[in-house]
Amino acid sequence: MEGGSAAGGPAAGEAAALREALRLLRIEPSIVGSSTARAGGAAPCSRNVLRKRRRWERVLAARRRRRRQERERSRARRAGGRGAARRHSKALAEERLLEARASGPRLCVDLGMADRMTLKETSRLASQIRRLYGANRQAEKPFWLYLTEFVVGSLIYEECFRMNDGFSNYLMDTTQESYLDLFPLDAIVYLTPDSENVLEDIDPKKVYILGGLVDESIHKKLTLRRAQEQSLQTARLPIREYMVKAVNTKNYHSETLAINQVFDVLSTYYKTRSWPDALKAGISSGKGYVLPDAEKKNCRAHC
Repeated sequence: MEGGSAAGGPAAGEAAALREALRLLRIEPSIVGSSTARAGGAAPCSRNVLRKRRRWERVLAARRRRRRQERERSRARRAGGRGAARRHSKALAEERLLEARASGPRLCVDLGMADRMTLKETSRLASQIRRLYGANRQAEKPFWLYLTEFVVGSLIYEECFRMNDGFSNYLMDTTQESYLDLFPLDAIVYLTPDSENVLEDIDPKKVYILGGLVDESIHKKLTLRRAQEQSLQTARLPIREYMVKAVNTKNYHSETLAINQVFDVLSTYYKTRSWPDALKAGISSGKGYVLPDAEKKNCRAHC
């Protein structure tokens, strides 16, 4: 009896393993059993199982390939959709810019003082022009931009092309002429922080001039004197009217902004018609000015 049990144990184990393999391969045991009985031994059964296993492995491999190809096609479709969305966004931005060209508002960067700057300052101005253009391109209500006295071969000309990829394709007007030769005097408003006049609204019929100047030595009232010599209207952003001086360790407060910061204020106001929102968008706390609510919160936190 003990010998019979020992002999039957391995046989029973092999049978169980065979049934499990057949189950995984989705082969009916009765079919294999009848085939084995007809063949009269276990060897033909094993060859049959291996053949079916190989066939099943080929089926599985084919399924994996199809799934992988479907994933790749799906990724390609998504990428194509994103590409179409980008093309649509680009076309929409260009359409808005061309509408601004036809109906305003217009914004001009005056580069007539560019020869006063060092190479470092000129490079910074070229960078600010890039940021200004990028923000305008993304705006829901953009301005039409001009670069005037943009002299071929000048340092600012060379830096704009060197630092700004695709600069030649920017949708804006560049000219060596002065804004005085392009627009009527009564349509020009020169924006300068030293003006006594407050900018109250944006008029699409006006042309707003920004002084293209990064002046680390701060020549005070340079843009104001330039505008006065040309008998132009001037205005400043309503920073003092809507903001307060923030308490800071250096007691630093400045209304002089980079041209891209001024643009952020103008663009946000033109969209929202809210000076507080516009000033918040364009003026960083580093300038020493904050909205009254922000100063009250800061005082409660530290006083």
